[in-house]
Amino acid sequence: MRLILFLLKCAVGFLASVGLIVILLAVAAGVAWEELKDFGPAEPEVPQRAVVSIDLTRGVAETPAANPLRRAAGDTPLVLRRAVDTIHTAADDPQVKALAVRVGRGGLGMAQAQEVHAAVEAFRESGKPAHAFAETLSGGAAGTIHAYLTSAFDRVWLQPSGDYDLIGFQAQSAFLKGALEKLGVTPRVDQRKAYKGLADRFTAEDMPEPQRENLGRLVDGLMDQVVRALAEGRGLDTGQVRTLAKNAPLSAEAAKDAGLVDTLGYRAEMEAALMEKAGEAAEPIAFDVYAAARDDRAPEDAPRVAVVDALGPVTAGESDGSPLMGPQTMGADTVSTGVQNALKDDAVRAIVLRVSSPGGSYVASDTIWHAVKQAREADTPIVVSMGDIAASGGYFVAAPANRIVAAPGTLTGSIGVAGGKFVLTGLWDKLGVSFDGVQTGPRADYWSPNSDFSEAEWKHFQQSLDDTYADFTSKVAQGRGLSEEAVAEAAQGKVFTGADAKAMGLVDSLGGFRHAVGVAKQLGEIPGDRRVRLEPFPKPEDPFRRFLQQALSGRIASPAARNLARVAETLRPVVDVVDMLDSRGRLRATPAAEAVGDPGSAARSGRFTPPQGS
Repeated sequence: MRLILFLLKCAVGFLASVGLIVILLAVAAGVAWEELKDFGPAEPEVPQRAVVSIDLTRGVAETPAANPLRRAAGDTPLVLRRAVDTIHTAADDPQVKALAVRVGRGGLGMAQAQEVHAAVEAFRESGKPAHAFAETLSGGAAGTIHAYLTSAFDRVWLQPSGDYDLIGFQAQSAFLKGALEKLGVTPRVDQRKAYKGLADRFTAEDMPEPQRENLGRLVDGLMDQVVRALAEGRGLDTGQVRTLAKNAPLSAEAAKDAGLVDTLGYRAEMEAALMEKAGEAAEPIAFDVYAAARDDRAPEDAPRVAVVDALGPVTAGESDGSPLMGPQTMGADTVSTGVQNALKDDAVRAIVLRVSSPGGSYVASDTIWHAVKQAREADTPIVVSMGDIAASGGYFVAAPANRIVAAPGTLTGSIGVAGGKFVLTGLWDKLGVSFDGVQTGPRADYWSPNSDFSEAEWKHFQQSLDDTYADFTSKVAQGRGLSEEAVAEAAQGKVFTGADAKAMGLVDSLGGFRHAVGVAKQLGEIPGDRRVRLEPFPKPEDPFRRFLQQALSGRIASPAARNLARVAETLRPVVDVVDMLDSRGRLRATPAAEAVGDPGSAARSGRFTPPQGS
């Protein structure tokens, strides 16, 4: 027993030490990055005959990675705006003679691909060649999106061993009713309305017909965009492309015979061929080096356009992006403050709100909605630029803007709400666990997983969903200037492509971030040919500097620290139990248990509140 206790204490101590080591390593990496990130060529030079090389297999992201460990390793995704702007810069640069882009893998959404596609087309319009190379164009929808992107290039290379996956898109959901029944878990959830779908994942065994119809139209719409682009870019008719898609995946040889690929070869061969095409004495230059060399901002006296990023699931509080691994979230405080600070800055002529979000908390979305509405009422034009997805709460925050710009492939809409909780009494019965206690009133256990809704509580919950849905649709009607009938048709939880959303009146025009900036310039009465300074709001803050400041002040509030704190909290009961045992494993005499525990702990409450509006 002593050995067991000793090993257990060692294990707990080891885990605690690992947590401390992770924090110290993270801090050290952050400090080192701050000291070393500016090292390198002070003034990178662009060759007189340059071939710019871009590697999209790293993936594409909306903003720079917050994790300095990834940045130091050099495997961070390309920042979409920087990539697009750099391609446009290269198009106008007389020293750049050609563009080489590696495709085929790496995270790339349809809307992101369309922004890159438009930039490559602009490059080719300058009369310069642009070649794409892929080891393989496989991976289901990812392969289809990368295949779509190749249609922008004048020559496409594919490795002889590669495949060409033009197989299309799939929208699929897991339905958990059977599993929950076996576990003894009762979902007490509901939604508004038939197309929303979130509650059905827990209460149905298969996809209801309204959702099947809506999602079928969505994936067909995306595939139509791919087919039209490939037909136009590769000199085929749409019927040929659809036939090829039905027979995909295609071998490299079959893709070449069909005209989807120009040359079968390897990357080095593509680069050599493009260098020869660029002319004698041509030299390659990596994207990062070229971007740094040509990264000239507009002059100080240029008109300002504020840029506010609204990325990830909508949450209350501040936006999160862990310095280590955490995902991006759209914090209502951060985004609304960014809009409000931009309004207070007299130099700001217009605001661009970049939205890429599947939705989230309705209350948090409403906070951002109010800030956007204030901007419009203050006569400071605010233009929304939608990324890959701006659905539910992601659409809600955009509704009051002066203009909404979406890519044809942006997933948008989903005007509806869902919510509820899981009742775990059946599971506790199976496990032989019982709960007992006291409460202050009849509804103190409203969100408790250990009791079902009463009839009155269920009626109250239904009314809250009705009220939220009515508020959502009325604010969309108000912001978009739509009739009740038009909003009813566009709502009900339906999801649209950006192209269909434009036809429904949910979106004003189609295009990417650059187009949205152009719209903002027009509304801000800035001449179209005049350069503007894009200023981020709120001002970006280094995550490790913030971590250190908060640690030194006793407030460790970074996402990574919070996660580690939660891990430490889960280990505390183990430590307490070990400390209660003597060397022979017998229970020591201990003070009486606390009369009141921590009933408000979200980790133990079991409350299921799928974000209303998501």
